[in-house]
Amino acid sequence: MPERRIGRPSLIETCKLNAVDPLAYLTATLTAIVTGHKQSEIDGLLPWNYPAINCSSRN
Repeated sequence: MPERRIGRPSLIETCKLNAVDPLAYLTATLTAIVTGHKQSEIDGLLPWNYPAINCSSRN
């Protein structure tokens, strides 16, 4: 069971290291996936690319 807990903190820490709000990032990422984000553009969903997601969702 401890293995499952490792993934969540690392994603949250990655967001923090990139000055990204984890909740906002997860919300935007899950929304992008649900609304049909292309698999070929998966790199755009990484935490260090979050401002790009945030800006594109405003357009």
